[in-house]
Amino acid sequence: MPCVHYQFSSQLRRDTVIFSGLHISLGSLKREIMGRQKLKAANCDLRVTNAETGEEYTDANALIPKNSSVVVRRVPVRGVKTTSKTPVITRTEPASGTSRAIEDSSAAIPLAQLIKLNPLYMRKGEHEKSA
Repeated sequence: MPCVHYQFSSQLRRDTVIFSGLHISLGSLKREIMGRQKLKAANCDLRVTNAETGEEYTDANALIPKNSSVVVRRVPVRGVKTTSKTPVITRTEPASGTSRAIEDSSAAIPLAQLIKLNPLYMRKGEHEKSA
């Protein structure tokens, strides 16, 4: 029986689509895969690539020969907003209890001066000599 083996790029398991004829169109293959995986065409599209040659099938009428192996990736449909579970918070002012960042670059302290001020960065016994 003619078939096409497909594997999602994020999975280890391979599945098979069985069809009649010598070829299956890319559009038919996508519909079969989406039906089996319970994917909605409104939410995502599938990017199908030949597993052996790396050629990406882009035309919906492209014919994929029987007994081929393809790699499938889910991609978002253009124009669909992503639904993020984590809220995006933009703040113009720092949260309470935090210090404000210094915006004046002239007030920055050079690294060498910071190292001299902080004894944790000095070599063992060196801060005892300077005291």
